Amino acid sequence: MRELAAIGACLAVCLLAAPAPAGAVGEDCSLKGFVLRGKVEVVESFPDIKVQVVTSFPDLKVKSVDSFPDDCGEWQFVESFPDFKIQFVDSFPDLKVQLVESFPGVP
Repeated sequence: MRELAAIGACLAVCLLAAPAPAGAVGEDCSLKGFVLRGKVEVVESFPDIKVQVVTSFPDLKVKSVDSFPDDCGEWQFVESFPDFKIQFVDSFPDLKVQLVESFPGVP
């Protein structure tokens, strides 16, 4: 009996401590420790987040802005001093985004 209780307790702790699945945007609009708003640099290697652009079922809707990227999903593309770096990929992304003109954020 004790062994079953110990296994149950271990299973509960392991499930609670498990990281969110890839592509799961947190309630605070974050992924992998990065808040998904702000200044973004597109790189060819060593990204913080790998991004795939999709037309349906995105993890995040992204609006490109020229200034004040203060809300979830608002990205200002820059070439220096980014908040995080992304690489566009065709497969195995960390995040799927849909580019929009209005209403950015978690769908």
